[in-house]
Amino acid sequence: MHLTAERLDRISPSQTIAISTKARALKAAGRDVISLSAGEPDFDTPQNIKDAAIRAIQEGDTKYTDVAGTMALRRAVAEKFKRDSGLDYKPEEIIISTGGKQVIFNAMIATMNAGDEAIIPSPCWVSYPDIVALADGKPVIVPCGQNNGFKLRAEDLEAAITPRTKWFMLNNPCNPTGAAYSAEELRAICDVLLRHPDVWIFTDDIYEKLAYDGFKPATIVEVEPKLRDRTLTMNGCSKAYAMTGWRIGFAGGPLALIKAMDKLQSQSTSNTSSISQAAAIEALTGPQDFIGEMVEVYRQRRNLVADMLNAAPGITCHKPEGAFYVFPSVHGCIGKTSAGGAKIDTDEDFVLALLDEQGVAAVHGSAFMYPGHFRISYATDTASLTEACTRIQDFCKGLR
Repeated sequence: MHLTAERLDRISPSQTIAISTKARALKAAGRDVISLSAGEPDFDTPQNIKDAAIRAIQEGDTKYTDVAGTMALRRAVAEKFKRDSGLDYKPEEIIISTGGKQVIFNAMIATMNAGDEAIIPSPCWVSYPDIVALADGKPVIVPCGQNNGFKLRAEDLEAAITPRTKWFMLNNPCNPTGAAYSAEELRAICDVLLRHPDVWIFTDDIYEKLAYDGFKPATIVEVEPKLRDRTLTMNGCSKAYAMTGWRIGFAGGPLALIKAMDKLQSQSTSNTSSISQAAAIEALTGPQDFIGEMVEVYRQRRNLVADMLNAAPGITCHKPEGAFYVFPSVHGCIGKTSAGGAKIDTDEDFVLALLDEQGVAAVHGSAFMYPGHFRISYATDTASLTEACTRIQDFCKGLR
C-alpha cells in the first residue's frame, strides 16, 4: 500500500538543506568542514529586538492573535512599505505568516488550479518550483544568462507568457545569484506585465536591504502603481534583521487575495508566534543602524570571495549587486578529474568532490534550476571565507 500522496512525488526535499545536513554529519564525524551552503546571516539578532520578545513574554503577550497577525504589527509593516518603497497598504491588506515560505505557499495554494502556469526566472530559489507544483501548477523556468548579470530580459518574459500564465514570480535581490533590479531595469518588465492583464505578480523582496555600492533594488508596485491590484509584495525579518529562526514573513496585496490567504492560513497554522510578532514590531520600528553596519561587512566579504574565486582556474564569478551569495560558473572545470580521482561531469559532481576532498560545502547550480554553476553564501566569518576560497583554489588547481 502506497503511504504518501501523489502530490509529494512532484517535489523533492530542499537541496540546500540536504547539503547543509551532509556537511553537519561530516563535521560530527570529526572532519574539518567549512559550510557555505546555508542562506542565513551569521550575525545575531540585535539586542533591542530580543528585549522586545522577552518583554512580550513577561507581559503575558502569549495568546492567539488574529490569523493575519496583530494589528500593531500589520501597521508597522504598512509603515515599512510606505517608508522604504512608497507603497500604500492598509493593515487589512497585509498578512503576517510563519516565514516568507508560508506567504508563498498560501498565495499559490489559494489561487492556482491544475495546469495554471507560474513563470520563474532562473537561477531561482529552490522552493519556488516545488511550491508551484504542490499547488497543482506548472513552473515555467526562464533562464537568465550570466552575460546579462543573471537578470530577466523583458523579451524573454513576453515569450514565456501563455493563456495559462497565472503568476510571474520575481526575487529581487535574487537567491542564488545576488542579482538585483533597479527601478529602471524593472520598467521594461512592468511594461510587459501591463500588456497582460490576467497575469498576477509575486515579488519576493526579502533581501531588499542587502544591497551594495549605493545600489537600490526597486519593487514592482513602486515602479508601476497600475500593477498594484494584481501584485503581492512579500518581505520579512529573516535577512535584514538576522531573525531567520523567529519565522516572520509578511506581504501586502489586494484585499481579495489577502483574505484568501488568511482563509487558508486559518486552517493550517493560524497565527504566527505572538512573541515573534512583538519582536518584529521592534525590528521594523526601532533603530535601523545595525543594517548598515551588517551590509558593510557583507560588501567586504563579497569583494573578497569574488576576487578569490576569479583567481581559481576554471571558475568565473560575477560580482552581484545584493543578497549574500555569489553564483560562480564551473564550466571550465567540467570534464576534468579531481586530485582525489573524482570525475567532474556536472556541477553536482563538482560540489560533492569539493566537500569530500577539501571540506567545503556549497550548493550545486542544478538545485537552482541552473546547471554549470554553484552557490556560495558569504554570510559567514571572514577568516572561514578566506580559508574556504583558498581550498577551492587548491581544488581547482588539482583538476586534470
